[in-house]
Order: sequence, then C-alpha cells, then structure tokens
Amino acid sequence: MRNFTLAAAAAAVLLISAPGHAGPLKIVAAENFYGDVARQIGGPEVDVTSILSNPNQDPHDFEASPSTARAIADAALIVYSGADYDPWMEKLLSASPSSTRQVIVVAALMHRKSGDNPHLWYDPATMPTVAKALASAFETGDPAHKADYEDRLGAFLQSLQAMDAQVTAMHRKYAGTEVTATEPVFGYMAEALGLKMRNGDFQVAVMNGTEPSAAQVGAFENDLKSRTAKVLFYNSQVTDDLTARLQKLARDSGVPVVGVSETEPPGMTYQAWMTGQLGALDKALSGAGS
Repeated sequence: MRNFTLAAAAAAVLLISAPGHAGPLKIVAAENFYGDVARQIGGPEVDVTSILSNPNQDPHDFEASPSTARAIADAALIVYSGADYDPWMEKLLSASPSSTRQVIVVAALMHRKSGDNPHLWYDPATMPTVAKALASAFETGDPAHKADYEDRLGAFLQSLQAMDAQVTAMHRKYAGTEVTATEPVFGYMAEALGLKMRNGDFQVAVMNGTEPSAAQVGAFENDLKSRTAKVLFYNSQVTDDLTARLQKLARDSGVPVVGVSETEPPGMTYQAWMTGQLGALDKALSGAGS
C-alpha cells in the first residue's frame, strides 16, 4: 500500500467538483484520528472538525446532533471510516446534498466492505493511504498550496517509519503468539504483528452488542485460565460486567491485559498513539508488565 499514488488516491475519493475556496478549507472527520491526519497534512490551510473525539464515549453509541449536521453541511471535505462503523455519517450526507463537497470513505480506499472488521485505522497500511487521499483532495480544493500539502505529506509518511520499524521488530519476536480480545479493535494490527487471535466469534458478538454464547464464554475463560492466550486486549472505552470479569480472570491467571481505544487520546498524534500502544504490548509480551 505504500506505493499508493496521489493519482490513485484522487480516483478513490468521491470527488464531485472542486469547491470554491476562500479561507481555510473546512474539513469534517467522523473520527478524530482522521481529523488529526488532516491537520498534519493540511496545516494552516485547513479548519478541521472531528466529530468522535471523546475518549470516554463508546463510538457505537454516538447520536448526531444539529451542530454535527451543520458542520457537515458547511464542509468542503468529509472523511469517515465506512464499513458500518459510522453509518450515521451516510445519513447526514444524504440529508445535506452538495455539488461541491468532496468525500473520502476510508473503507473504499482500503477495499473493505460491510461485515469486515471496521477498525481500519489499526491496519498499518491505512493511514498512509488516507494521507495521500487527503493531500490529493486538498490540492483539488486549494491548488495554490499544492507544494505545501505535498511537503507535509512527505513529512507525515516519513514520521510513520518509526511505527513500521516497531511492527517489523515485534513481528520478528512474537509472530505466532496466541492472544485474545474482548472486541476486534486491535485486529488488523495483531495480524500485522503475526499474532494468532483467538475467540473471534466472541469478539464480534460483543462488538455488535449481542450476548456471546455460553460456549464462547467458556472457551474464552479456558484460554485465560490455561494461559493459552498470552495477552488479553480490551476496549478501554467499552466496559460491562462480562468484560470486567474477563479482565479480572486474566490478571488472576497471570495473563497481561492491554487496553486499546477507538478514539485518539487528547493531546496525542496518531503516530504517538499507535507507537504507545505497541510499546505497551511489547512490554506485556516480553513478560515485563501486565
């Protein structure tokens, strides 16, 4: 995916026509990590609003407000995940049609569809692709600053090399290690690391708000008690009695617990967020922490 060109990015953007440009381009990102990348690429030439940014909120419980609808109506460019992660965005776009708005659907860029794991930002290939699509869209909306967007895109891609190196090193150390999770939030990154994820059906049930079966719960508990799973991932933004009980069982059984989130923490960049979580996982898998 790293050879994804700006021309290909432009083709993947649902581009209707170049908007009239006066002042900073108004960008709306459904999720704050896409908003962060938009700021890094756009710099002072863009004004970014991120809708999902509360680290204490379950993104699946989000309900759009009138202010959200107004922001979308005024935006020159919209970026959202798709693949059923943020279906409210499609409804808002349909309710506010525009002949000038550009729309980037990340799932389309990454060739993902309904039913696939929607946590696309944990795939190391996603953000370079999104960044290139954003730079292409910004250049269309504001060609006078094309060189600035290209320079910032280059700097952003360069900054991801530390994460790539971290993934490569951890893959070398831990590929084949069995792990488990309460939800498939970290799934793409776990795959990139070569980890063997267990209890997939349990995770999908929890993500979709349905009750895992007794057999699924029993298999999960056995993986923790036997320490077959070497790490338990949990969604730090979504807790209930079952997931809390599994975390306690993991700790009681000596299985390290690693929290991952669906929202970029305040005051962090996407790069720092990802490398920090990878660092916590490396510590857990090395036996240095729990």
